[in-house]
Amino acid sequence: MTTPLGRADVFCRRFGLRLPILLAPMAGASAPSLSIAVANAGGLGSCGALLLSPAEIKAWVDEVRASSNGAFQLNLWIPEPAPPRRDVAQEARVRDFLGSWGPAVPAEAGDVTPPDFGAQCQALLEAAPPIVSSVMGLFPPEFVAGIKARGIVWFANISTVAEARAAAAAGADVVVAQGMEAGGHRGCFDAANAEAQMVGLFSLLPAVVDAVRIPVVATGGIADARGVAAALLLGASAVQIGTGFLRSPEAGLSPAWADELGTTAPEETRISRVFSGRAGRSIATDYVRAATAPDAPRPAPYPVQRALTAPLRAAGQKAGDAQRMQVWAGQSAAMAQAKPAAEIVREVWDGTRALLV
Repeated sequence: MTTPLGRADVFCRRFGLRLPILLAPMAGASAPSLSIAVANAGGLGSCGALLLSPAEIKAWVDEVRASSNGAFQLNLWIPEPAPPRRDVAQEARVRDFLGSWGPAVPAEAGDVTPPDFGAQCQALLEAAPPIVSSVMGLFPPEFVAGIKARGIVWFANISTVAEARAAAAAGADVVVAQGMEAGGHRGCFDAANAEAQMVGLFSLLPAVVDAVRIPVVATGGIADARGVAAALLLGASAVQIGTGFLRSPEAGLSPAWADELGTTAPEETRISRVFSGRAGRSIATDYVRAATAPDAPRPAPYPVQRALTAPLRAAGQKAGDAQRMQVWAGQSAAMAQAKPAAEIVREVWDGTRALLV
């Protein structure tokens, strides 16, 4: 049995890092500048590439490589096994509701085409990052064979012990255990179970460590040295931080969103489907509370709901109105510091070492 710091050191040497601090891949909040800062500080940069075209993926990689020789990961959502089941009448009710909070939503707004997952996978192979990561399921075997042939490492995001075992059996090199505290979308393989199988990180992490023989990264509600130290003591080899970096200037976040994070208590976040149609944790804004009220219309499925809420989210962003924005946040949001990302990395790791040495 290695010590927590010894285990972290082995992980870092294996994956080309100086520090076991990973930036969470956050679709829509993956500014290259943030990954550059984290990677140059010794951690792992990341890109949540869900919404990016192959050309945009290449541009992101080129920009990061031009300013850093540090490691980074490219992350993709695994597509739903079937197209969303549309309900015209229900979508009309959702559009009417959203129109009371922002601009009118066109009738055709829900006619959205998902990203071309196959083309995105090919873009990842061509970019040849050190690490690719999956969420919402597992990469198909042919893609796994392709990355293995190129020496690319696979990090699989999981939210249950069963998912961790499935990822290890499918060839994942590392599993990233996401506690229910995490901000943004829940990484469940089966979207229908996202609210029913919510496990806190303190229970999930040691159970996953005991269940698999590959390294485990802890994520969800970690934003300071105490959380990192606790995760390493529970068996993690590294940690992944998302919300904790969002107030840094390199994140380029809307000031309204960043300011809300700094004052949000854990109980002031909520998991809902009202932004995208998939369960995700955000600040419980006025819109979220209204949209989750008993008399509110049921959200459309993913990605239809995301398309329907686009006008509302854009209007909130333009007005700087966090109450109408998509303000994802983990339960430790108030721990996020308005400091340069490199400074956050150094302070978190120095504090962790002080607690564990």
